[in-house]
Amino acid sequence: MQWISALVAGLGLGSMYGLMALGFHLTFAVSATVNFAQGSSMMLGAVLAYTFAQTLGWPMPLAIALALAACALYGLVVERLAVRPFARRGSNAWLMATVALGIVLDNVVMLTFGTEPRSLPSPLAQSSLHIGGAGLGVYPLQLVIPAVGLLLAAVLHYALRRSRWGVAMLAVVQNRDAARLMGIPIQRTIAAAFAVSALLAGIAGVLIAPLFNVQSDMGTVFGLKAFAVAILGGLSSAWGVMIAGLLFGAAEAMITATLGSSYTQIITFGLLIVVLAIRPNGLFGRAEVRKV
Repeated sequence: MQWISALVAGLGLGSMYGLMALGFHLTFAVSATVNFAQGSSMMLGAVLAYTFAQTLGWPMPLAIALALAACALYGLVVERLAVRPFARRGSNAWLMATVALGIVLDNVVMLTFGTEPRSLPSPLAQSSLHIGGAGLGVYPLQLVIPAVGLLLAAVLHYALRRSRWGVAMLAVVQNRDAARLMGIPIQRTIAAAFAVSALLAGIAGVLIAPLFNVQSDMGTVFGLKAFAVAILGGLSSAWGVMIAGLLFGAAEAMITATLGSSYTQIITFGLLIVVLAIRPNGLFGRAEVRKV
């Protein structure tokens, strides 16, 4: 039972990494940039959901909807303030600008929300599942998270390749001049990608909040691991980053259950380096074709 519990917990955590990594994939696919404030977006979703539901006493569905809307708005702010001014001039300073904006948000939340960790209750994370009277040590929410993650990966994969909106997004990064001539609004399309990216991170935050303490710095480590997952899966593949998230989370859980948490980060990131040394473009990524 211990192994089952660890594996399910790992898949749930890995799905959360995958959701955040999907945001990295989306912005990279559309604008060849990524939002390094993605961890802060995840934290914002969790903190606002807690504030609206627990502090203000609003119904949970309304609290979640407003929290996710705020995350999408934050994604627009990141694109407008920390990415667009630099990308327009061909500068890579957006790398540091998105990190800086994330740090600003973390500290604003710390000053307003406080530093004390808090718990967001959920009926899906109150009692573990049982089979034949034996407890599995698995909460229903830990099964819901992978299902939601895979569903969103499928929706994003379909939207980018089949919907008019998705084709427009891909056209922007492939040939901006041709996309502009076809009447595609370049800046609005990129801004929409950042909004959806932050929305995905917010969903991850809301889903994981009942299983972890909600606090202002909760997104820092999660954001770092999500970016590692995005690189591992291949930034160009939606399914790749989601599967890489599941593998990363499962590996973390199994190493922790076997050897203890002291070895988890050493082994998982060590394996990450080995895999990338063998496959520099990630498990499911493709090497860019350079025209000369």
